[in-house]
Amino acid sequence: MTALTDLLHFDRQTQALGQVSGRLGWDQETMMSSGSSAQRGEEMAALEGVLHGRRSDPRVGEWLAVCEGEAVDQVTQAQLRQIKTAYERAVKVPGELAEAIASTTSMAQGKWAAARAADDFEAFAPILQEILALKVEEGQALAAGGDVYDVMLADYEPGTTASELDRMFGALRPGLVALRGEILEKPPAKSLQGSFDEAVQLQIASELAQCFGYDLSRGRIDKAVHPFSSGSGQDVRITTRTDPNDPFNCFYSTIHEVGHGCYEQNVDPDYTLTAIGQGASMGVHESQSRIYENQLGRSRGFTEFLFGKMRAGFGDFGIETADEFYKAVNSVRSGFIRTEADEVQYNLHVLLRFDLERAMIEGDLQVQDLQSAWNERFAADFGYDVPCASQGCLQDVHWSVGLFGYFPTYSLGNVYAGCLFSRMTEHIADLDDQLRVGDLSKATGWLQERLQRHGAVNLPRDTITQACDMAPSEAPLLAYLRNKFSDIYDLRL
Repeated sequence: MTALTDLLHFDRQTQALGQVSGRLGWDQETMMSSGSSAQRGEEMAALEGVLHGRRSDPRVGEWLAVCEGEAVDQVTQAQLRQIKTAYERAVKVPGELAEAIASTTSMAQGKWAAARAADDFEAFAPILQEILALKVEEGQALAAGGDVYDVMLADYEPGTTASELDRMFGALRPGLVALRGEILEKPPAKSLQGSFDEAVQLQIASELAQCFGYDLSRGRIDKAVHPFSSGSGQDVRITTRTDPNDPFNCFYSTIHEVGHGCYEQNVDPDYTLTAIGQGASMGVHESQSRIYENQLGRSRGFTEFLFGKMRAGFGDFGIETADEFYKAVNSVRSGFIRTEADEVQYNLHVLLRFDLERAMIEGDLQVQDLQSAWNERFAADFGYDVPCASQGCLQDVHWSVGLFGYFPTYSLGNVYAGCLFSRMTEHIADLDDQLRVGDLSKATGWLQERLQRHGAVNLPRDTITQACDMAPSEAPLLAYLRNKFSDIYDLRL
């Protein structure tokens, strides 16, 4: 056997164990009893120790050194690139620190959920402080004197820096604030009336998932407090949630997670359990969930199709026409929850989190001051006060599991989605007609061929550039939002 063969075999086993770890996390969020969290934390820490040991195994470095001199194809080069990145990261982080992060974040999820239910930030603050200290320690080990937040970003969006995001987000903010202000001066759209049976919501959600191409023979849909997707290849699972007064929460959470799930299901099967057998980055991943949810799922054509399904499932719910329904789906209203925010205001929620977590990492904001800082920033950005912690700094699970550097990829994904949709509409002339009858095949097929099947063969920016035939830019997203909402709210272009 050659060094390359040995390395790829070893990495395949590591990838498989990583999937097992992910499945434990899925179980904790969906099925596990609340009293099992302490033991699960120990289990997760033990498995993380094994994974860290494999990722930092000296043999990986030796194999990589030999392979660098071998002539290999593009796909193998990409695998070596990903393995090398993971190896260099692992050898910089002590095993005991990796285990401590895994154990602490596993326990923190339950404490976050309890604090969120009780609207008690003070109950969560101590363990958040522990997580922050551990993640800063990890970041310092990885940065080796460089920018700690940039190395955190690299875990989710390789090749992106905070300064680049500052420029992009700085270009986004004025247009979003201006558009939001114009819209909120207009009369609000009609709202849905009545109560919506959970079983019917979940049945329609399942139908929508399959409509967008999610393969239930290789996946499943469960409920969770915070919807998420998990897995890759032949086992890709998603979650959703229900609200008796708001079926859109269920339907669009489902479509969003289906975007993530389909990306993983549609990666070339030859890449399964390899270093390139998953999405290129979280920003690219988010581009898929957002284009499924927004540009496709909230389009005039598709909402006409969904309107028919809802009338058949729920009867009368206070909206009489497909046009009224389209405006209701895309209603812009005041609100506190990021995951429920409309397309216009969503990125403002993300930019708030991006700025606050950077301040915590850099030591400019203390954990005990997070709630007040959040509330002050929210009031400044949105013009009204946060009523409680569950609608403020406790609404997201991310910090409880140590995902610092993750939040900005949501807005980056929106930017990528804007670029992709701009190109898609040039290539699929009859897209609206297809969406009107619930036919997503050309749209999702276009995404599968142009982007999804390639997995992580290319770096994130290159993945988007090749799919769109242009470099990523915030301009298409801003143009899309301005055009769409000017039509809905009768604004001047």
